[in-house]
Amino acid sequence: MATPQEILEDLKSVNYPGYTRDIVSFGIVRDIEIGSDTVTVTLAPGGASEQAVAEIRANVESRVQALTGAKVEITVDAPPPPRHREPPRRNDIPGVKSIVAVASGKGGVGKSTVAVNLALALQAKGKKVGLLDADVYGPSVPLLLGIAESTAGSDGDRIQPMKAHGLTAISMGMFIHRGQPVIWRGPMINKLLTQFFREVDWGELDYLILDLPPGTGDAQLTIAQQAPLAGGVIVTTPQDVALLDVQRGIEMFNQVGAPVLGVVENMSFHVCPECGNRSEIFGHGGGKSMADKSEIAFLGDIPLARTIRETSDDGNPIVASAPDGEHAKAFAQLATRVEEELGKQAHEELPMIH
Repeated sequence: MATPQEILEDLKSVNYPGYTRDIVSFGIVRDIEIGSDTVTVTLAPGGASEQAVAEIRANVESRVQALTGAKVEITVDAPPPPRHREPPRRNDIPGVKSIVAVASGKGGVGKSTVAVNLALALQAKGKKVGLLDADVYGPSVPLLLGIAESTAGSDGDRIQPMKAHGLTAISMGMFIHRGQPVIWRGPMINKLLTQFFREVDWGELDYLILDLPPGTGDAQLTIAQQAPLAGGVIVTTPQDVALLDVQRGIEMFNQVGAPVLGVVENMSFHVCPECGNRSEIFGHGGGKSMADKSEIAFLGDIPLARTIRETSDDGNPIVASAPDGEHAKAFAQLATRVEEELGKQAHEELPMIH
């Protein structure tokens, strides 16, 4: 007869239905008792659905029986009563249905380009979209959207955002001259961002896209705590040095209780416009591999293309300037995947981890 530890090790091959993670790491196997001719396994599936419990139960019984040859009894603990939930600390932004943060563990991965084109791709799907440039020290949204400097204003108590390519946008770059440095300490930055969230006349939006500063420091945590995030998108490139920072981004969202919608690999490959040959200049597939290891969704890959860079520099992003082109289609697919993951977060019942 196998020992309880051997049975437990064997049950690590049983995944939670719909996940790549096993039931042992989820803490679902509560106890294993071995009798003279019977093995009793106690499961604690928490808030799992009846269908998931039935599938887990059948798989456990099959594995244990195959390993021991003994009669198997499965006991399922009742889920604990629902815990009282404290009211959220963060206030909703009036008129805004969902807030999605676009983040990166380091700079130079094209996060702002992805954020702008994602916003435009969601708009192309018929959504009302706003864009908040939260990178106060290095605001790039005005350049990417072709918005002139020092153009934002106020109307009474409300800050009036700018309109560009149909998007409603706000950025520190709209209040200063291009190239002018922002030499502010943390409290001033936090106050400005609070004003951007609470005092901007956003109107009615389906999505407010946040272009977070690169990295995972205090500013990022403050921003994430200010707004009720529906989810976060992490942008990376295939190089190992960028991929190492993905986990930090995931941990940042975990700390503030925001779901990670997934990872997008930017500058993933290059297709020669002359010959059509594909080159993986920085490597390829690292973003998907990191997403799989972290058990989050891979949202897609965006090519490294001169036209994406040139249209961004001209203030006419690729999704707006060439909406039917292949590069715009990559961002359209990203927008579709983001909406799919938002739908899952809203409706999917995740397992309770004990």
